Amino acid sequence: MKWQGRRSSSNVSRSGGAAKIGGLGLVIMALIYSFFGGNPEDILNLQLPQQQQTQQAADPARRQMEDMLSVVLADTEDVWHAKFQEIGRRYEEPKLVFYEERAASGCGTADKRMGPFYCPRDKTVYMDVSFYNDLTRRFGGRGGDYTMAYVLAHEVGHHVQQQLGILQRVQSIQQRLSESDANRYSVALELQADYFAGVFSYYIQEKGYLDPGDIEEAMDAAAVVGDDHLQGLGRGEIRPETFTHGTSNERMNWFYRGVQYHDFEHGDTFAAYKLPLQF
Repeated sequence: MKWQGRRSSSNVSRSGGAAKIGGLGLVIMALIYSFFGGNPEDILNLQLPQQQQTQQAADPARRQMEDMLSVVLADTEDVWHAKFQEIGRRYEEPKLVFYEERAASGCGTADKRMGPFYCPRDKTVYMDVSFYNDLTRRFGGRGGDYTMAYVLAHEVGHHVQQQLGILQRVQSIQQRLSESDANRYSVALELQADYFAGVFSYYIQEKGYLDPGDIEEAMDAAAVVGDDHLQGLGRGEIRPETFTHGTSNERMNWFYRGVQYHDFEHGDTFAAYKLPLQF
């Protein structure tokens, strides 16, 4: 991705903090539930001490990744301001907080083992960029700079859902459902965020910001965080009724659908899976 020398978002901060989290089972549940944007409040409703400080990343590679993602966030702002204007809506920009290990969020504890996530309470994406190592080493992704750009675009996709009122409706509906039925809504929610990541990718490709192979890097990243792939790596048993994010093929397909259509109309994953957003 071509990002050097371009505008960085002013909505980025770096925070530090420390807290002890007890219970390995709790961490494992949060890891499974929260990959790529699941609401961590449901699993980890923990609070950190109110100690938080701005810090500079000591690792040059980490800092370079954060600098690149700051440009990506600025690109998402440009894309979604324009897309919301098309439908007569105003887009409110999200915040992005980089942290190492743990930090406080409006949804409880941000812990690197959970992966990046969006917190609707404070309209902020939380990310420890060392998640890139999980994608490439633990989950078998091929890597590349657009891998993490896709991750951020997906999380911003959840903010788009929040701005459109979709996230709130889904969470309200899920409270009335069984776990397996609620999981189906979670899958549709995550696949739509993948679609929105594809919409974003189309527009920055049109601007000439992508390198050859960047779209393929994003699709590879989507594949390695598919529920079936992660469950196969973790326990060797695939249980579709427990899926919360969709299969590898579904995630790749909805991302690429966003690249193809780059509109709101073709991204209704709830209709596609016959899931009403109103009772």
